[in-house]
Amino acid sequence: MIMNKLTQTLILFCMLLSSTVLAGDPEGHDIKIKLKGFKEGTTCILGNYYGDSKRIADSAKVDVNGEMTFKGKDKYPQGFYFIFHASKIYFEFVMDKGQHFSMEMDTVDYISSIKVKGSEENTTLYNYQRFISAQGKIAHPIQDELKKTKNKDSIKILTEKITSIDKEVKAYMDRLIKNSSTSFVSKFIKATQEVETPEAPVLSNGRKDSLFSFYYYKNHFFDNFDLTDERMLFTPLFQPKIKQYLDNLTSPIPDSLNVAADYLIEKSRASTEVFKYMVYWLTYNFESSKIMGQDAIFVHLVKKYYVTHQAYWVDSTQLAKIEQRALSMEPILIGKKAPPISMVDSVNKPVSLYDVKATYTIVIFWDSECGHCQKEVPKLKELYDTKLKAMGIHVYAIATEEKPSAWKKFILEHKLDWINVHQPDDYKRAVIKKIYDIQTTPYIYLLDENKIIKAKHLDVEQLGPLIDAMEKDKKLKKK
Repeated sequence: MIMNKLTQTLILFCMLLSSTVLAGDPEGHDIKIKLKGFKEGTTCILGNYYGDSKRIADSAKVDVNGEMTFKGKDKYPQGFYFIFHASKIYFEFVMDKGQHFSMEMDTVDYISSIKVKGSEENTTLYNYQRFISAQGKIAHPIQDELKKTKNKDSIKILTEKITSIDKEVKAYMDRLIKNSSTSFVSKFIKATQEVETPEAPVLSNGRKDSLFSFYYYKNHFFDNFDLTDERMLFTPLFQPKIKQYLDNLTSPIPDSLNVAADYLIEKSRASTEVFKYMVYWLTYNFESSKIMGQDAIFVHLVKKYYVTHQAYWVDSTQLAKIEQRALSMEPILIGKKAPPISMVDSVNKPVSLYDVKATYTIVIFWDSECGHCQKEVPKLKELYDTKLKAMGIHVYAIATEEKPSAWKKFILEHKLDWINVHQPDDYKRAVIKKIYDIQTTPYIYLLDENKIIKAKHLDVEQLGPLIDAMEKDKKLKKK
């Protein structure tokens, strides 16, 4: 499957990126970490964030002094790294330009105990974390008390105390960002800050604009987050930020998601590596999405960035496969007219899909010996008998395998009194499955009276509510 190929390509891309970024710097890296409480011989892993994944960068054993050393002739990509053992992350730190430094800490409380030498970025990071931790220790008892009390005066006093702490934290962050504008840590901290939304304007009707806050927040969502900084790609903030924008701030329809995907790619274009990742991740995400209709975004991305050779890092063989995948998916996107097909029924009489006259046509590809089909087809039959038939809805059931005796037996046993068809010719049957992208069975398409694809890859349970919703929508439009 092409999905697997894309996955392999993404992995290969990550490997190529690493080799490109790391190669040939004579200064290299020399990082010493002393962990109080770790036994001699304990193996720890040095890892880093990368988009939506965590990667292993190196490993080292704790020596007799409780120290481990990561040393090499090449530099690591800058960003956030972590040390973990037995799948538990112990602490995070910054890998900046200067990669010769040491850290010492107690694993019981590494934030308060950590001592950093040779890294201003990590000194800044841990000073910030210590301040936040201290403010948290002050705020937590107040918050606990606030939850318990019902006295109005007490609530007011406690709320004012929490507000005061919040202001102090905000002031600290603002000072750090202002005074260390070139620091990666300050840029990272700025990226954690939410955009402040101004008060909504008053409309001509005297009411405040109820949509102002949402659109302002969306339009300024990346004000504090620099998508052109490659280092942000190597932090735990990057992927959640992208997903929040797509999942929470974008309407889940292809047109809106296409615009959002283009926006993210254009925002990142100034950074070669972020641009590469953004194009790859969005392509893979929408090609492999389980959400109905999102394959349209995959097709859009391929046509806009791959066909036009903007994805210049993809070799010609892989490019041809990706383009062919999009080409095969485009004719069966939701909103397209279903490709015409004609097959023969159980008595070898030709039946064309386009000759079926119905308010809706359910096209189901199934195999009489498929275990899942044996459960789902009877469910569809029950829905057909109790509801769909009376609504003038027809079922055009296509056998995907040529086993006439088993197929006819199943039809008779389950009284499938709808349109049952098959294609005796192996080659033609394979072509039809390819045209309709049938990789698993059962596979259901819902077509309207004009044979426009309204939905696909449905479960039987989804059919009834979906048709009801579409009928309701029709009535509303008529009114």
